[in-house]
Amino acid sequence: MTSSVPKLSSPSPHATRGERAGERGAGVIGVERGIPSLNRVASLLGLDAAKLEGIAAGWLPKARDLGRWRHLEVISTTEGGNAVNACLVWDPNTREAALFDTGWEARPILGLIEQHRLSLRYILITHSHHDHVAALEPVRRAAPTASLLAGSRQPLPPAGLALGRFRISRQVVSGHAGDGVIYVVGGWPEAAPSVAIVGDTIFAGSIASGFISWEVLKQQVHDDILGLPLDTLICPGHGPVTTVAEEQAHNPFFGAPA
Repeated sequence: MTSSVPKLSSPSPHATRGERAGERGAGVIGVERGIPSLNRVASLLGLDAAKLEGIAAGWLPKARDLGRWRHLEVISTTEGGNAVNACLVWDPNTREAALFDTGWEARPILGLIEQHRLSLRYILITHSHHDHVAALEPVRRAAPTASLLAGSRQPLPPAGLALGRFRISRQVVSGHAGDGVIYVVGGWPEAAPSVAIVGDTIFAGSIASGFISWEVLKQQVHDDILGLPLDTLICPGHGPVTTVAEEQAHNPFFGAPA
């Protein structure tokens, strides 16, 4: 997994002026080093200046041993310098598993399934951008009985999905991709916090490009991700894992929590 704040995509050619401005602001985080310049950027784009300075000074979320979430694996694969995360969650009793996105390669995913003697029950896609689904076909060939839920296009039971002891809920977050969703997995052993698998919505200290709508993306992230319990583990589609508390405290796209 990469240890730096991800470089964001170029602005959409169809973005509004405000969306382009916000995306340019995302792009300079971790690049600018002159504090006066950062303050001007923060003022222009409505960012939190102190948090922006922290990102420029090298802030990263606390490194975490995912052993607390013993049945979670974050799998990073890279192509052309683009590292993408997929997540595998499984119930220790039923050995049933859910895969969230695929990244570039099927081999490490299928290796973990074989290593832990799992049966893949669900393939859950956060959004259909190519880097997140590139390995979908080989995964499906290897697990033909797995149910595929691709973003927001297919209905989910009102109570969410059951995976043994786990419960998986879904929330539409469409500002970055029209079919975008996040998944929240609860029910971890020993009362470990819930895990939010958020695709390309929020990253550690940053936010995704608002290809559909910058304003909608920011509001959805604020309401549906940063509104989760503070100890929720956030697994972004790119970059290191983080938590709701750390993003409230350090993400310059969002001011101090109310």
